[in-house]
Amino acid sequence: MSNPVVAQHKATQEVRTPARAWVMLALGVAAQAAGTLLVSTPAYLIPMLHAEGMPLAQAGLLASAPTFGMVLTLVAWGALADRFGERWIIAGGLALTALFAFAALPVDGYGWLAVVLMLGGAASASTNAASGRVVVGWFPRHRRGLAMGIRQMSQPLGVAVAAVTVPALASGYGIAAPFVLSGTAALVLAGLCAWGIRNPPRPSAPAGAPAEAPANPYARDRFLLRIHLVSALLVFPQFTLSTFGLVWLTAGMGWDAATAGMLVAASQFIGALGRIVIGHLSDRCGTRIGVLRWVAVAGVFAMIVLGIAGGAQWDVVAAAVFVIAATISVADNGLAYTSVAEAAGSRWSGRALGIQNTGQFLSASAVGPVVGALITVVGYPLAFGLVALTPLVSLALLPPRDQHADG
Repeated sequence: MSNPVVAQHKATQEVRTPARAWVMLALGVAAQAAGTLLVSTPAYLIPMLHAEGMPLAQAGLLASAPTFGMVLTLVAWGALADRFGERWIIAGGLALTALFAFAALPVDGYGWLAVVLMLGGAASASTNAASGRVVVGWFPRHRRGLAMGIRQMSQPLGVAVAAVTVPALASGYGIAAPFVLSGTAALVLAGLCAWGIRNPPRPSAPAGAPAEAPANPYARDRFLLRIHLVSALLVFPQFTLSTFGLVWLTAGMGWDAATAGMLVAASQFIGALGRIVIGHLSDRCGTRIGVLRWVAVAGVFAMIVLGIAGGAQWDVVAAAVFVIAATISVADNGLAYTSVAEAAGSRWSGRALGIQNTGQFLSASAVGPVVGALITVVGYPLAFGLVALTPLVSLALLPPRDQHADG
Protein backbone atom coordinates (compact mmCIF):
# COMPACT_ATOMS: atom_id res chain seq x y z
CA MET A 1 0.00 0.00 0.00
CA SER A 2 1.38 3.41 -0.90
CA ASN A 3 2.08 6.00 1.76
CA PRO A 4 -0.35 8.93 1.23
CA VAL A 5 2.10 11.45 2.72
CA VAL A 6 4.86 10.36 0.35
CA ALA A 7 2.42 10.34 -2.56
CA GLN A 8 1.29 13.88 -1.75
CA HIS A 9 4.90 15.05 -1.50
CA LYS A 10 5.72 13.53 -4.91
CA ALA A 11 2.65 15.18 -6.39
CA THR A 12 3.73 18.61 -5.17
CA GLN A 13 7.12 18.13 -6.84
CA GLU A 14 5.36 18.13 -10.21
CA VAL A 15 4.32 21.76 -9.70
CA ARG A 16 6.62 23.99 -11.73
CA THR A 17 8.29 27.00 -10.16
CA PRO A 18 7.37 30.18 -12.09
CA ALA A 19 10.38 31.97 -13.61
CA ARG A 20 9.24 35.26 -12.08
CA ALA A 21 9.49 33.68 -8.62
CA TRP A 22 13.29 33.66 -8.86
CA VAL A 23 13.29 37.32 -9.90
CA MET A 24 11.18 38.26 -6.92
CA LEU A 25 13.36 36.15 -4.63
CA ALA A 26 16.40 38.13 -5.83
CA LEU A 27 14.55 41.41 -5.23
CA GLY A 28 13.45 40.24 -1.77
CA VAL A 29 17.03 39.32 -0.82
CA ALA A 30 18.36 42.66 -2.09
CA ALA A 31 15.55 44.57 -0.34
CA GLN A 32 16.21 43.05 3.07
CA ALA A 33 19.96 43.41 2.58
CA ALA A 34 19.45 47.14 1.92
CA GLY A 35 17.41 47.47 5.11
CA THR A 36 20.05 45.52 7.04
CA LEU A 37 22.72 47.90 5.72
CA LEU A 38 21.09 50.84 7.51
CA VAL A 39 20.42 48.81 10.66
CA SER A 40 24.08 47.67 10.79
CA THR A 41 25.64 51.04 9.95
CA PRO A 42 25.82 52.53 13.49
CA ALA A 43 27.47 49.37 14.89
CA TYR A 44 30.43 49.87 12.54
CA LEU A 45 30.67 53.54 13.55
CA ILE A 46 31.42 52.58 17.16
CA PRO A 47 35.27 52.56 16.81
CA MET A 48 35.26 56.08 15.31
CA LEU A 49 32.72 57.43 17.80
CA HIS A 50 34.60 55.90 20.73
CA ALA A 51 37.91 57.34 19.47
CA GLU A 52 36.21 60.75 19.39
CA GLY A 53 35.31 60.44 23.06
CA MET A 54 31.87 58.79 23.11
CA PRO A 55 31.58 56.23 25.94
CA LEU A 56 31.10 52.65 24.77
CA ALA A 57 27.77 52.37 26.59
CA GLN A 58 26.40 55.39 24.71
CA ALA A 59 27.81 54.15 21.39
CA GLY A 60 26.23 50.76 22.02
CA LEU A 61 22.88 52.42 22.70
CA LEU A 62 23.13 54.28 19.40
CA ALA A 63 23.96 51.02 17.60
CA SER A 64 20.94 49.27 19.13
CA ALA A 65 18.44 52.01 18.17
CA PRO A 66 17.55 50.59 14.71
CA THR A 67 17.02 47.10 16.13
CA PHE A 68 14.74 48.51 18.82
CA GLY A 69 12.70 50.21 16.10
CA MET A 70 12.39 46.93 14.23
CA VAL A 71 11.09 45.08 17.30
CA LEU A 72 8.34 47.70 17.71
CA THR A 73 6.99 47.39 14.16
CA LEU A 74 7.60 43.84 12.87
CA VAL A 75 4.10 42.59 13.71
CA ALA A 76 2.47 45.78 12.40
CA TRP A 77 4.27 45.51 9.04
CA GLY A 78 3.25 41.86 8.85
CA ALA A 79 -0.40 42.76 9.45
CA LEU A 80 -0.23 45.41 6.70
CA ALA A 81 1.27 42.84 4.31
CA ASP A 82 -1.60 40.46 5.14
CA ARG A 83 -4.10 43.22 4.41
CA PHE A 84 -2.62 45.02 1.40
CA GLY A 85 -0.11 42.60 -0.11
CA GLU A 86 3.66 42.50 -0.28
CA ARG A 87 4.58 44.73 -3.21
CA TRP A 88 3.80 48.18 -1.82
CA ILE A 89 4.67 47.25 1.77
CA ILE A 90 8.22 46.36 0.72
CA ALA A 91 8.58 49.30 -1.67
CA GLY A 92 6.95 51.79 0.71
CA GLY A 93 8.93 50.56 3.70
CA LEU A 94 12.20 50.92 1.79
CA ALA A 95 11.23 54.42 0.66
CA LEU A 96 10.69 55.37 4.31
CA THR A 97 14.00 53.71 5.19
CA ALA A 98 15.74 55.90 2.63
CA LEU A 99 13.94 58.99 3.96
CA PHE A 100 15.18 58.40 7.52
CA ALA A 101 18.69 57.54 6.33
CA PHE A 102 18.90 60.88 4.52
CA ALA A 103 17.27 62.59 7.51
CA ALA A 104 20.23 61.46 9.62
CA LEU A 105 22.60 63.67 7.60
CA PRO A 106 21.72 67.10 9.08
CA VAL A 107 20.93 65.80 12.59
CA ASP A 108 22.82 67.68 15.27
CA GLY A 109 23.37 65.65 18.43
CA TYR A 110 23.55 61.92 19.01
CA GLY A 111 20.27 61.81 20.91
CA TRP A 112 18.29 62.91 17.87
CA LEU A 113 20.42 60.65 15.66
CA ALA A 114 19.34 57.69 17.80
CA VAL A 115 15.68 58.68 17.31
CA VAL A 116 16.10 58.95 13.52
CA LEU A 117 17.90 55.60 13.41
CA MET A 118 15.15 54.00 15.48
CA LEU A 119 12.61 55.26 12.93
CA GLY A 120 14.80 53.98 10.09
CA GLY A 121 14.97 50.55 11.70
CA ALA A 122 11.20 50.59 12.20
CA ALA A 123 10.74 51.32 8.49
CA SER A 124 13.24 48.66 7.38
CA ALA A 125 11.31 45.97 9.25
CA SER A 126 8.81 46.04 6.37
CA THR A 127 11.10 43.81 4.32
CA ASN A 128 11.38 41.05 6.95
CA ALA A 129 7.86 39.66 7.04
CA ALA A 130 6.77 40.81 3.59
CA SER A 131 9.72 39.32 1.66
CA GLY A 132 9.14 36.03 3.46
CA ARG A 133 5.54 36.10 2.29
CA VAL A 134 6.71 36.59 -1.29
CA VAL A 135 8.83 33.44 -1.09
CA VAL A 136 6.08 31.29 0.38
CA GLY A 137 3.46 32.75 -1.96
CA TRP A 138 5.33 32.30 -5.25
CA PHE A 139 7.33 29.12 -4.67
CA PRO A 140 5.66 25.69 -4.58
CA ARG A 141 6.09 23.72 -1.39
CA HIS A 142 8.90 21.52 -2.72
CA ARG A 143 11.04 24.61 -3.47
CA ARG A 144 10.25 26.80 -0.44
CA GLY A 145 13.01 25.42 1.78
CA LEU A 146 15.68 26.17 -0.80
CA ALA A 147 14.18 29.57 -1.61
CA MET A 148 13.88 30.56 2.04
CA GLY A 149 17.45 29.42 2.66
CA ILE A 150 18.59 31.77 -0.11
CA ARG A 151 16.44 34.54 1.32
CA GLN A 152 18.04 34.05 4.74
CA MET A 153 21.36 35.13 3.23
CA SER A 154 20.06 38.70 2.96
CA GLN A 155 20.94 39.62 6.53
CA PRO A 156 24.58 38.41 6.48
CA LEU A 157 24.91 40.03 3.04
CA GLY A 158 23.78 43.40 4.42
CA VAL A 159 26.05 43.05 7.45
CA ALA A 160 29.00 42.17 5.20
CA VAL A 161 28.44 45.23 3.00
CA ALA A 162 28.27 47.41 6.12
CA ALA A 163 31.46 45.89 7.52
CA VAL A 164 33.36 46.60 4.31
CA THR A 165 32.02 50.07 3.47
CA VAL A 166 31.01 51.90 6.67
CA PRO A 167 34.43 52.24 8.38
CA ALA A 168 36.14 53.26 5.14
CA LEU A 169 33.48 55.82 4.18
CA ALA A 170 33.30 57.28 7.69
CA SER A 171 37.06 57.68 8.01
CA GLY A 172 37.43 59.13 4.52
CA TYR A 173 34.34 61.33 4.19
CA GLY A 174 32.83 61.72 7.65
CA ILE A 175 30.03 60.09 9.61
CA ALA A 176 27.34 61.21 7.12
CA ALA A 177 28.79 59.25 4.18
CA PRO A 178 27.60 55.77 5.26
CA PHE A 179 24.05 57.11 5.61
CA VAL A 180 24.19 58.44 2.05
CA LEU A 181 25.12 54.94 0.91
CA SER A 182 22.39 53.17 2.89
CA GLY A 183 19.77 55.74 1.90
CA THR A 184 20.67 55.47 -1.79
CA ALA A 185 20.61 51.67 -1.67
CA ALA A 186 17.18 51.66 0.00
CA LEU A 187 15.80 54.21 -2.50
CA VAL A 188 17.05 52.26 -5.53
CA LEU A 189 15.63 48.98 -4.16
CA ALA A 190 12.30 50.69 -3.40
CA GLY A 191 11.96 51.54 -7.08
CA LEU A 192 13.07 48.10 -8.26
CA CYS A 193 10.67 46.32 -5.89
CA ALA A 194 7.75 48.54 -6.93
CA TRP A 195 8.53 47.60 -10.54
CA GLY A 196 9.41 43.90 -10.16
CA ILE A 197 7.50 42.44 -7.21
CA ARG A 198 3.97 41.17 -7.70
CA ASN A 199 1.72 39.98 -4.93
CA PRO A 200 1.45 36.18 -5.07
CA PRO A 201 -1.93 34.63 -5.84
CA ARG A 202 -4.00 33.76 -2.79
CA PRO A 203 -6.47 30.91 -2.40
CA SER A 204 -9.95 32.14 -3.19
CA ALA A 205 -13.19 31.16 -1.53
CA PRO A 206 -15.48 28.75 -3.42
CA ALA A 207 -17.89 30.40 -5.83
CA GLY A 208 -20.98 31.70 -4.09
CA ALA A 209 -19.46 31.30 -0.62
CA PRO A 210 -19.72 34.37 1.62
CA ALA A 211 -16.49 36.24 2.35
CA GLU A 212 -15.26 35.44 5.82
CA ALA A 213 -12.48 36.79 7.97
CA PRO A 214 -9.49 34.42 7.92
CA ALA A 215 -9.42 32.09 10.90
CA ASN A 216 -6.80 32.91 13.52
CA PRO A 217 -4.25 30.06 13.36
CA TYR A 218 -3.20 30.77 16.96
CA ALA A 219 -6.71 29.85 18.09
CA ARG A 220 -6.59 26.59 16.12
CA ASP A 221 -3.86 24.89 18.19
CA ARG A 222 -0.42 25.55 19.69
CA PHE A 223 1.65 24.70 16.63
CA LEU A 224 2.79 28.27 15.87
CA LEU A 225 3.40 29.08 19.53
CA ARG A 226 5.59 26.01 19.86
CA ILE A 227 7.64 26.95 16.79
CA HIS A 228 8.10 30.49 18.15
CA LEU A 229 9.36 29.11 21.47
CA VAL A 230 11.66 26.61 19.75
CA SER A 231 13.18 29.39 17.63
CA ALA A 232 13.67 31.63 20.66
CA LEU A 233 15.59 28.82 22.39
CA LEU A 234 17.70 28.03 19.32
CA VAL A 235 18.75 31.67 19.09
CA PHE A 236 20.90 31.20 22.22
CA PRO A 237 23.65 29.06 20.61
CA GLN A 238 23.64 31.29 17.51
CA PHE A 239 24.16 34.56 19.36
CA THR A 240 26.44 33.01 21.97
CA LEU A 241 28.89 32.11 19.22
CA SER A 242 28.48 35.33 17.24
CA THR A 243 28.74 37.54 20.34
CA PHE A 244 31.43 35.75 22.35
CA GLY A 245 33.21 33.65 19.72
CA LEU A 246 35.91 36.22 18.91
CA VAL A 247 36.68 37.12 22.51
CA TRP A 248 36.75 33.40 23.48
CA LEU A 249 39.30 32.63 20.76
CA THR A 250 41.52 35.55 21.76
CA ALA A 251 41.13 35.72 25.55
CA GLY A 252 40.23 32.10 26.25
CA MET A 253 42.29 30.22 23.67
CA GLY A 254 45.12 32.73 23.26
CA TRP A 255 44.73 33.29 19.54
CA ASP A 256 45.83 36.50 17.86
CA ALA A 257 42.99 38.78 16.79
CA ALA A 258 43.64 38.48 13.03
CA THR A 259 43.51 34.66 13.01
CA ALA A 260 40.47 34.60 15.26
CA GLY A 261 38.70 37.14 13.07
CA MET A 262 39.37 35.06 9.96
CA LEU A 263 37.88 31.97 11.60
CA VAL A 264 34.77 33.87 12.72
CA ALA A 265 34.32 35.35 9.24
CA ALA A 266 34.72 31.91 7.65
CA SER A 267 32.12 30.46 10.02
CA GLN A 268 29.63 33.16 9.00
CA PHE A 269 30.17 32.49 5.31
CA ILE A 270 29.87 28.71 5.70
CA GLY A 271 26.80 29.21 7.91
CA ALA A 272 25.10 31.25 5.19
CA LEU A 273 25.70 28.45 2.67
CA GLY A 274 24.53 25.93 5.26
CA ARG A 275 21.11 27.61 5.41
CA ILE A 276 20.63 26.92 1.71
CA VAL A 277 21.73 23.29 2.04
CA ILE A 278 19.42 22.65 5.01
CA GLY A 279 16.51 24.34 3.25
CA HIS A 280 17.04 22.17 0.17
CA LEU A 281 17.25 19.08 2.40
CA SER A 282 13.86 19.90 3.92
CA ASP A 283 12.45 20.11 0.37
CA ARG A 284 13.91 16.72 -0.50
CA CYS A 285 12.65 15.11 2.71
CA GLY A 286 9.25 16.81 2.51
CA THR A 287 9.35 17.99 6.13
CA ARG A 288 10.54 21.13 7.95
CA ILE A 289 9.89 19.81 11.46
CA GLY A 290 11.83 16.59 10.89
CA VAL A 291 14.94 18.42 9.67
CA LEU A 292 14.53 21.03 12.42
CA ARG A 293 14.63 18.19 14.96
CA TRP A 294 17.90 16.93 13.45
CA VAL A 295 19.36 20.45 13.67
CA ALA A 296 18.40 20.77 17.35
CA VAL A 297 19.99 17.40 18.20
CA ALA A 298 23.15 18.36 16.30
CA GLY A 299 23.21 21.69 18.17
CA VAL A 300 23.23 19.93 21.54
CA PHE A 301 26.24 17.78 20.65
CA ALA A 302 28.10 20.63 18.89
CA MET A 303 27.96 22.95 21.91
CA ILE A 304 29.00 20.17 24.31
CA VAL A 305 31.96 19.13 22.12
CA LEU A 306 32.95 22.79 21.71
CA GLY A 307 33.04 23.19 25.49
CA ILE A 308 35.17 20.04 25.86
CA ALA A 309 37.61 21.12 23.13
CA GLY A 310 37.91 24.59 24.63
CA GLY A 311 38.48 23.25 28.13
CA ALA A 312 41.19 20.90 26.87
CA GLN A 313 42.80 23.70 24.82
CA TRP A 314 42.71 21.60 21.63
CA ASP A 315 43.21 24.44 19.18
CA VAL A 316 42.65 22.59 15.89
CA VAL A 317 39.67 20.62 17.19
CA ALA A 318 38.17 23.74 18.78
CA ALA A 319 38.51 25.67 15.52
CA ALA A 320 36.83 22.93 13.48
CA VAL A 321 34.03 22.43 16.00
CA PHE A 322 33.48 26.19 16.25
CA VAL A 323 32.81 26.40 12.51
CA ILE A 324 30.52 23.36 12.67
CA ALA A 325 28.65 24.69 15.71
CA ALA A 326 28.25 28.14 14.14
CA THR A 327 26.86 26.56 10.95
CA ILE A 328 24.41 24.38 12.89
CA SER A 329 23.32 27.31 15.06
CA VAL A 330 21.95 29.28 12.09
CA ALA A 331 20.54 26.31 10.17
CA ASP A 332 17.19 26.44 11.98
CA ASN A 333 16.27 29.98 10.92
CA GLY A 334 14.99 29.27 7.43
CA LEU A 335 13.30 26.01 8.47
CA ALA A 336 11.32 27.64 11.26
CA TYR A 337 10.50 30.67 9.14
CA THR A 338 9.13 28.53 6.32
CA SER A 339 7.21 26.32 8.75
CA VAL A 340 5.56 29.35 10.37
CA ALA A 341 4.50 30.81 7.03
CA GLU A 342 3.12 27.50 5.76
CA ALA A 343 1.18 26.82 8.97
CA ALA A 344 -0.22 30.35 9.25
CA GLY A 345 -1.50 30.46 5.69
CA SER A 346 -1.43 33.30 3.17
CA ARG A 347 -3.88 35.50 5.10
CA TRP A 348 -2.02 35.32 8.42
CA SER A 349 1.61 34.67 7.50
CA GLY A 350 2.66 38.34 7.69
CA ARG A 351 1.57 38.66 11.30
CA ALA A 352 2.92 35.23 12.21
CA LEU A 353 6.32 36.01 10.67
CA GLY A 354 6.35 39.35 12.49
CA ILE A 355 5.76 37.55 15.79
CA GLN A 356 8.44 35.00 14.87
CA ASN A 357 11.01 37.74 14.24
CA THR A 358 10.04 39.70 17.34
CA GLY A 359 10.49 36.66 19.57
CA GLN A 360 13.91 35.95 18.10
CA PHE A 361 15.07 39.55 18.53
CA LEU A 362 13.90 39.61 22.15
CA SER A 363 15.61 36.31 22.88
CA ALA A 364 18.79 37.47 21.16
CA SER A 365 18.85 40.60 23.31
CA ALA A 366 18.98 38.40 26.42
CA VAL A 367 21.98 36.39 25.22
CA GLY A 368 24.56 39.12 25.93
CA PRO A 369 23.82 39.69 29.62
CA VAL A 370 22.78 36.10 30.44
CA VAL A 371 25.63 34.25 28.73
CA GLY A 372 28.09 37.01 29.65
CA ALA A 373 27.25 36.54 33.33
CA LEU A 374 27.47 32.77 32.92
CA ILE A 375 30.94 33.02 31.37
CA THR A 376 32.07 35.29 34.20
CA VAL A 377 30.99 32.72 36.81
CA VAL A 378 31.93 29.37 35.22
CA GLY A 379 34.21 30.22 32.28
CA TYR A 380 33.81 29.69 28.53
CA PRO A 381 33.96 25.86 28.26
CA LEU A 382 31.28 25.14 30.87
CA ALA A 383 29.16 28.06 29.66
CA PHE A 384 29.16 26.60 26.13
CA GLY A 385 28.15 23.25 27.55
CA LEU A 386 25.30 24.81 29.51
CA VAL A 387 24.06 26.68 26.44
CA ALA A 388 23.51 23.21 24.93
CA LEU A 389 20.51 22.96 27.27
CA THR A 390 18.52 25.38 25.08
CA PRO A 391 18.41 23.17 21.95
CA LEU A 392 17.84 20.19 24.27
CA VAL A 393 14.75 21.83 25.77
CA SER A 394 13.57 22.83 22.28
CA LEU A 395 13.30 19.16 21.34
CA ALA A 396 10.53 18.70 23.90
CA LEU A 397 8.60 21.65 22.41
CA LEU A 398 8.81 20.70 18.73
CA PRO A 399 5.46 19.68 17.20
CA PRO A 400 5.33 16.10 15.93
CA ARG A 401 4.71 17.02 12.27
CA ASP A 402 4.34 19.89 9.80
CA GLN A 403 1.20 21.89 9.19
CA HIS A 404 0.07 23.45 5.91
CA ALA A 405 -2.81 25.89 6.00
CA ASP A 406 -3.35 26.40 2.26
CA GLY A 407 -0.87 24.41 0.27
